[in-house]
Amino acid sequence: MEPADRTTTTAATTAPPRLVPFAVPAPGAGAGAAAARAYAESVARTGWGGPGREVREEDVVDLLLVVSELVTNAIRHGDGLAGFEARPTEEGLWIAVHDHSAVVPRAAYAFPTTHPGGGYGWPLVARLARDIAVEVRPEGGKTISALVPLRAAGAP
Repeated sequence: MEPADRTTTTAATTAPPRLVPFAVPAPGAGAGAAAARAYAESVARTGWGGPGREVREEDVVDLLLVVSELVTNAIRHGDGLAGFEARPTEEGLWIAVHDHSAVVPRAAYAFPTTHPGGGYGWPLVARLARDIAVEVRPEGGKTISALVPLRAAGAP
């Protein structure tokens, strides 16, 4: 299966139910990748993991890479970061990156086969995450969401 098969483009956002806030506040408009990474890591370690169910370190590294790529793309190509969400699920961490541009990345329609000086981020996201969706928001901009799988430390 090609990684692009896991990408959908829709017009509405459906997010998991709201949960209690985490130790680090969710970054909003104007924040950077470092704030989003700190928040995602906090949610992964306390909301998904926690006492008795520690998250695998290699999965945290994958999560931070996906967050960095999506937030950096929102800042560089999406007219700035409009918000960031992270919610634990049974399978891992669902993340959503909101930006101000309604332009859907070309890679969402066809998996890139060449990288003329860039374009490595989307293939990384497609490899490390699943259930990737690009959703144009009615109020403007778009949301790119993805589920980054997490496993408990010591699990196969």
